Amino acid sequence: MMTTFLKLKGGYRSLYAYQKAEVIYDITFYFTQHFLTKGDRTIDQMLQAARSGKQNIAEGSKASTTSIETEIKLTNVAKASLEELLIDYEDYLRVRNKEQWHIGHPRYDKVRTFASSKEIFELYPSLLPKYDDASLANLCITLINQTTFLLRRLIEKQQEVFLQKGGVREQMSVARRRILTNHNSNEN
Repeated sequence: MMTTFLKLKGGYRSLYAYQKAEVIYDITFYFTQHFLTKGDRTIDQMLQAARSGKQNIAEGSKASTTSIETEIKLTNVAKASLEELLIDYEDYLRVRNKEQWHIGHPRYDKVRTFASSKEIFELYPSLLPKYDDASLANLCITLINQTTFLLRRLIEKQQEVFLQKGGVREQMSVARRRILTNHNSNEN
């Protein structure tokens, strides 16, 4: 029986960060279609940043089977893409003189609690038509902040795994030496 050194990975759909990134993408799609002027370049940029955030989590997770380095890089690209999207939402509010909700704002704690709840995954589609542009932008800002926090923690964990287990080349060498050692001891 062959011993494998490659562990099957790629369960990105169970990652809370991926689930939140998917909500961010969906809300951003709705937001750009309803609150930005058709033909505005910002639409494509926001959608691409939201998509990149989601897709790079998935791609990094899938790549983790053969490359921890690629997993870390793609997770960081996902985080950077979402941070770019965060700036787009902040810019949207600022240039339109709409308020960004910070600590102390009457709606801040409520949106923060909702964005971190499991309810958001079920409720957000029905809420989209009920929210105005500033409310949706603030919800997305909150979701992005929570998701980039999760991605920073995920990158830290990925680094720990790399330091403890090494990269795939190291794992291949260890597995090969183990096979050769077993083979040589069976011959003696």
